[in-house]
Amino acid sequence: MAFIVALDGPAGSGKGTVTKILAKKLGLVNIDTGAMYRCVALEMLNKNIELNDLEKIKDLLNSINIKLEENKNKQVVLLNGQDVSDEIRSNKVTKVVSQVSRIKEIREKLVEMQREMAKTKDIIMEGRDITTVVFPNADVKIYLDADLEERAKRRFEQNKKKNIESTYEQVLNDMKARDENDKNKEFGALKIAKDAIVIDSSKKSINEVVSEISKIVKKKKKEIFLEERAYKERPDSKLKMFERKALINITHFVYRVLFRIENIGEKNIPEDGESYIVCANHLNYLDAIAVITSSNRFVRFMCKSSMFKNALFTWVLHIGDTIPVNREKNDIDAMKRSIKALKSGEILGIFPEGTRKGMEKNLSAKNGAAFMALRTKTKVIPIGIQGSFKPFTKVYLNYGKPLDFSEYYGKEKDKEVLNKVTKEIMDNIIKVTNEKK
Repeated sequence: MAFIVALDGPAGSGKGTVTKILAKKLGLVNIDTGAMYRCVALEMLNKNIELNDLEKIKDLLNSINIKLEENKNKQVVLLNGQDVSDEIRSNKVTKVVSQVSRIKEIREKLVEMQREMAKTKDIIMEGRDITTVVFPNADVKIYLDADLEERAKRRFEQNKKKNIESTYEQVLNDMKARDENDKNKEFGALKIAKDAIVIDSSKKSINEVVSEISKIVKKKKKEIFLEERAYKERPDSKLKMFERKALINITHFVYRVLFRIENIGEKNIPEDGESYIVCANHLNYLDAIAVITSSNRFVRFMCKSSMFKNALFTWVLHIGDTIPVNREKNDIDAMKRSIKALKSGEILGIFPEGTRKGMEKNLSAKNGAAFMALRTKTKVIPIGIQGSFKPFTKVYLNYGKPLDFSEYYGKEKDKEVLNKVTKEIMDNIIKVTNEKK
């Protein structure tokens, strides 16, 4: 899984320079998102495309080719095969790039390109909304800031070195206006992520900032390494594996005899290592155990943290590597653990209704399963559970065909899309629940 360092901050805060140095120092791939937006802005200027001409903008986005390459320790920006590294930094581009980046269609296209770039390589990326929109689950989030006057001074000095005509007053006023635009965008506004580390570079040298961030990145990498090592070693624990197998075998036998469980459509869960999310209706506290003991692959469930208060349940949940979820808050840790499980090829179990007897009480489903599916690009298998779990009565587990939501990948932040995907998941759960046995 790729390691991602995300930097946000206003213009002139030094994040571009810092990012380049960090990329070389830490062996990360530098993806300059600002350069990508500048490429689009330049192409629009060259083709005389107005900001409100969405049809021409869409056509441009379908044909545009942006590449970021390293050449002799210098980043080269290629636009449709042409080196535009200097041209995209011109005043004419600088004046319009903020407005260009406001356009939803452009942001969506470039975010898609940026995420694609980060799939296979450890990267460092800087911009305005990297920590909040592009990579909200980045391993390290930095917000690099500086006083307006200091930032204007830096940009003015940069212009002089590049022989770009400007005055300090012009740069100051332009930067002030740019800040306002960036903070008030409808899409991709400049914000400080809640879990971002804020660094004020006003009175710090580049080397001091680089050193500070390097320490943060190295510490995080070490933490992840230890976590992953523990994660990889987890299944090799002979005691735990023995306990799990024993528990599953015993429970499976009891369930078969006591509840006469019958699986329908179990082949819809492939036996290979591909990850899936299974979503089932939730009528009884025995539902999860039924799925775990009856499935052809181990299913790791998410459950409310309050379940861990019972000693017996705690042991069972521990054996099953259950992921506790604190429903009283936005549990980021549970989300990260679930994403890691899916990216490791596991099966993740979720009850979208969030509580037992959800459908009976006509409770609305949560969007967690939908978010997870879109965030990790994972298919969803609906399961319909039929039966009361009364001794010696039959219980059916009906596995539906995998649901593919690839058309919505990358849109996990769009509430309308999440609601739509959640409804489709619930509709299919209801469908397989009500199908004839």
